[in-house]
Amino acid sequence: MPRASQHAVFVVVPRFNITTLITMIETMRIANYLASEPIFSWEIVSFDGADVVASNGMMTQVAIADDSLPSADFVFVLGSWGTEHYDNRQLLAWLRKRARSGEIVCGVELGCYIIARAGLLDDKPATTHWSWLSGFRETFNRLDVQECLFTIDGRMMTCAGGLAGVDLMLRLIERTEGSGFSGEIADQMLHHPIRNASSPQRSTMGRSTETMLPIVREAMTLIEENIEEPLKVPEIARLLDVSQRQLERQFKKHVGCTVVQFGLLLRLQNARLLLISTNLSVREIATASGFNTLSHFAYSFGRIFGRRPSEYREAWPVNETAPSWPGSLSDFLATLDDVTAGAISPRGTDAPR
Repeated sequence: MPRASQHAVFVVVPRFNITTLITMIETMRIANYLASEPIFSWEIVSFDGADVVASNGMMTQVAIADDSLPSADFVFVLGSWGTEHYDNRQLLAWLRKRARSGEIVCGVELGCYIIARAGLLDDKPATTHWSWLSGFRETFNRLDVQECLFTIDGRMMTCAGGLAGVDLMLRLIERTEGSGFSGEIADQMLHHPIRNASSPQRSTMGRSTETMLPIVREAMTLIEENIEEPLKVPEIARLLDVSQRQLERQFKKHVGCTVVQFGLLLRLQNARLLLISTNLSVREIATASGFNTLSHFAYSFGRIFGRRPSEYREAWPVNETAPSWPGSLSDFLATLDDVTAGAISPRGTDAPR
């Protein structure tokens, strides 16, 4: 029996991630290569003109999108940094029309913001790249936002981006062509294992999982899950059923900083994201990031990121042609050498010990 042909439309917006686009298309190309006859076709389009600049600066020529585009089985919307503020009403209307006609719509990486603005994700599970999850959750409180590789709910899908796009495509191919065929594609791509939708996006938090004790990773998870109301170190130790001294010793050995210092980094990363992706006030962001006082938040933020919170917000994304992620664990550990003890306390004088 001949395989059914499926057509995909990839909608890209300025600063989209070209690696994600290429690897998703490559998965379909290899499927065609392995099949006795082509089973996929695709086209790349944009509502922002024929020349679209990717996040790495590469200029990509695409078709101009309008209502004359043929019907498709899948519509993938790709966006990266800056897409949290992207608002093209023509694209939103077009997506709603495609969804009403029964086409499967998927937001990839920050493309999830676009289909959420179109109202296509209300009351549905959704994900996006982990570094944007808290801002995405704050902006769209009607969504069930989860940290996972991708979500599928009927004809609505979301994908975290990066190589998670390959896993999504392989799982979609598996639905119609079987696991054996999708496995052959994975073999061609040297992509193993094929991950499930619920697989975590991260595993290392900036450190090797081969040498890190499970208890340290569990402590990191607890800290991240309690950003707004930080747990004190004795409470974390109690929840993990270890002594506080053992927890501190292992954390310092495997991560390179104290539990309190790592908690500060995660709170500052959370604040940084909320500054650039939401309309929350600086005071609201300080509270949502576990700081008791605005002054301590501003001081800590300035010492780590080199500018005041308001200045950071004003520079994004218009004045940042190629923004960096200054909140990496490696950079933070290097910065600690020059930060005073007062700057690394997450709540000033009432810091947990």
